[in-house]
Amino acid sequence: MDRILNKTAVALCLCMAFIFGNLSTGLCQEQVNKVGTSAAAFLRIPVGVRGAALGGAFVAISDDASAMFWNPGGIARIKKISLFVDHSPWLPGVDFNYFGLAIPVQSFGVIALSVTALTSDKFEVTTMAQPNGTGETFSADDFAVGVAYARNLTDRFSIGANFKFVNETIMNSSAVGFMFDIGTLYDTPFPGIRLGVSISNVGTEMQMDGDDLNVRVDGAPQQNGDNQTIVGRYKTDAFDAPVIMRVGLAWNALQTENGSLVISTAGAAPNDNSQSLSFGAEYSLFEELLVLRGGFNDLFLDEREKGLTLGFGINIALPSGPQFSAGYAFQSFQTLGGVNRFSLEIRL
Repeated sequence: MDRILNKTAVALCLCMAFIFGNLSTGLCQEQVNKVGTSAAAFLRIPVGVRGAALGGAFVAISDDASAMFWNPGGIARIKKISLFVDHSPWLPGVDFNYFGLAIPVQSFGVIALSVTALTSDKFEVTTMAQPNGTGETFSADDFAVGVAYARNLTDRFSIGANFKFVNETIMNSSAVGFMFDIGTLYDTPFPGIRLGVSISNVGTEMQMDGDDLNVRVDGAPQQNGDNQTIVGRYKTDAFDAPVIMRVGLAWNALQTENGSLVISTAGAAPNDNSQSLSFGAEYSLFEELLVLRGGFNDLFLDEREKGLTLGFGINIALPSGPQFSAGYAFQSFQTLGGVNRFSLEIRL
């Protein structure tokens, strides 16, 4: 029976990879002229120091609470209650925060909750009539709340899904959407090689609406006199969800008493840009007490903004107690400088 399930898992995983690959090719060919036009772009910001430091080549490795972003199938590999916190001063005036909680429920699987938030500082309101400011301030804030479920179908194959409520707000206007992610993780029969496939942010279009779009209109502009003024509202365009498809491979290239080396790669195909490839590697020392990581983002992408990534992690396990994993990652940008990221995970 296990052999049949494993063969079925292989077929399903490869089938998903084939379907996603063909869909991504079609999407990129048809929409390459729509670069950066999807809604909720904050859902593309990488989560966790490990995935960020590996250059985004994390879809085939993800096995902590950040997997809800990379590959929901990965949370099925979590054995203990996991609390995950990630913070990054993303760009000047903008902070990125992520919270994840994963709870294994015996043979039922793993249930998880995530909250993603991108928040800005206060900005001064200016108008054509008052270019130096009106005295008012506003902010632009985005958040997503997700509920995920995953389980191991066999000892080699995991599958999971993540359902999200998404909201984007700027001053008094906002847009709402509902999206889902699905992913699989498979330990292949080849020693040390793992395959991961995921598709993220499939869902509804998002359209801005709110009081900031109100406009006062003369009810009879062609008539002189004191005409009645009515209130109208601009109608904005609706934008697609930021769908992205990922296929990744990871290889446990070295395993010794002193350390281990994992090499990973991942291909990404968003619906509003060209396909790209990322690479990463991590080397563990002192029985995984210290982990060194490095990677490179978005190879073969035209007008690439991201580049080299670096980071490290520290893992501490208390005797008969909780396990702590803390880390740092650095992401370089071509024109925007560098971004620092900090994560902490506690497993109980």
